[in-house]
Amino acid sequence: MTQNIIKLNAALSYVKDTFVGKNDVVDLLGICLLARENAFLYGPPGTAKSAIVRTLSKTIKDGKNFEYLLTRFTEPNEIFGPFDIRKLKEGELLTNTEGMMPEASLVFLDEIFNANSAILNSLLMALNEKIFKRGKETKHLPALMFVGASNVLPEDEALNALFDRFLIRINVDYVNPELLQQVLLAGRKLENEEPTEVPEIHANEIKELQTICKTIDLRPIYEVYLNTIMNLRNTGISISDRRAVKLQNLIAASALICGRNEAVLSDLWVLKHIWDTEEQIEILEGIINRTIEKDDHPQSHPQAMQNKTPNPEEVMKDVKILADKWNEGTLSFEEQNVIKDKLRYLQTRCDWIRNPEQKQYIQQEIENLWQKILQSI
Repeated sequence: MTQNIIKLNAALSYVKDTFVGKNDVVDLLGICLLARENAFLYGPPGTAKSAIVRTLSKTIKDGKNFEYLLTRFTEPNEIFGPFDIRKLKEGELLTNTEGMMPEASLVFLDEIFNANSAILNSLLMALNEKIFKRGKETKHLPALMFVGASNVLPEDEALNALFDRFLIRINVDYVNPELLQQVLLAGRKLENEEPTEVPEIHANEIKELQTICKTIDLRPIYEVYLNTIMNLRNTGISISDRRAVKLQNLIAASALICGRNEAVLSDLWVLKHIWDTEEQIEILEGIINRTIEKDDHPQSHPQAMQNKTPNPEEVMKDVKILADKWNEGTLSFEEQNVIKDKLRYLQTRCDWIRNPEQKQYIQQEIENLWQKILQSI
C-alpha cells in the first residue's frame, strides 16, 4: 500500500508542478481517483481544466484516456462507439468500443451539460454504476474516474440528474495575481514541450488502492460526519441519502492518500466541495472549516491544513503590507490592480475569523485602505 501511495502522490505532485496555483484541483482529482468517484470542473475557459486531466492521464501507465467535447448534436456512436458491421452481418447487434469511452481508464467529458436525450440515459448509467448498456449488450466499464467540465451550471431540470452523478464539484478559476509570473513561466515550458520525467503509476495499482480505500476505518469521525450532514441539510444544502453514503468514500480516500488506515476529523475537508450553486461555496467553507479546525493530527491532508480558519494576526500583517505598498505612491496601474485583488481576497478571508473583536478591527483596517484607494482614483 505504502509504495503505491508514494507513486500516486508523486504523480499528483508532477501535475501540481506543471500547473501553478491548481493544487486544490489536483488534490481533489486525486481523492476522486482513489475513491473511484466522479469529479466536475466548473470555471471559465482558459483555466486549464482539460489540460490538467490530460496531464494526469499521462501518469497512468497502460491506461487509456478518452476525451470528448460534447455538443447538442453529439450522437451515442461518438461516445460509445459504432455498431460492429461484421457482427451486424451475422445478426448480432454489438458495439465496436475500440478506442472509445467503454474501454478508457480515465474519461473526460467537456461541456458535459450539452448532453442530449439520445445519450443521456446511457451516460447516467455509466457515471453511476460504471456499466455500459445498449440493447441486450451490457459491459462493466474499467474507468477509474469520470471527469466532467463546464463553464456554466445546469439550468434545465432534466440535467440535474446528470449533475448529481458528480460527487465532487471543483471551482477552477484564474490563479491568484501574485502567482501569475510563475504561471507564465510554467506555461511557456509546457508549450515548448521541454522534456521532463513523468512519474508513473499502473492502472492496476490504482485499482488496488481503490479496494483498500473501502477498508479505511471511519468510526473515529462517524458521529461528527452524521451531525455535519444533518447540519448542512438544515442550512438548505440538499444531500440525498445516496450522496451521503458515497461521500464516505471521499473521506476514506483523504485518509488513505495521507498514508493512514483510519479517518481523522480534518478528512471532512472534502465536504467543502459538494455544492450545488455558487452561493453555497462560502456557506460550506464556513461550516466545514469550523469543524476541521479542531483537529491537529500531524498527518492531516495538506488541503485541510491550508483551508482552516485564518490566523487574525497573519491577515492583519498582510493588510498592513498592502497598505504600506499603496502609501508608497509610485505604483503602476498593474501593481495597483494586484493590491486590489489581494485586498479582496483578504476581505473574504476575514469573514471567517472567529473572534468578533479581531474581525471587526481588521475589517475596519481593510475599509480604511479601500477608502484611500477610492480617493486616489
